[in-house]
Amino acid sequence: MVSTASKELYILGLTRQGKTFRPSDWAERLAGVMSQFRPGGPQPGSHLGYSPWCVPTSFGQVKCVIIHPDLRDYDVLAWDFCLNFAKDNELQVSDTRPDASGAIPKANA
Repeated sequence: MVSTASKELYILGLTRQGKTFRPSDWAERLAGVMSQFRPGGPQPGSHLGYSPWCVPTSFGQVKCVIIHPDLRDYDVLAWDFCLNFAKDNELQVSDTRPDASGAIPKANA
């Protein structure tokens, strides 16, 4: 279980079975949908960049989206959308930063 009091959540592009999640640009798509949720609210052109609260990245070959807890404070439904996306697609979620290979350290996996 992931603690909601953590600093950041990591949604990994790996299913619970360890398979790579497809499509390959899923992280950018999710972060793009969340781009309007940002400090100060949506601004003209803000859809052209990612929100600092929902950032796509990768660890090694594993795509990842980092969700900052300020998103939850700003809009709990947006936070829930991200977590439900992970749940619906059976993606791994951790409050521990993945290592360089994209694996979640065993103590918190």
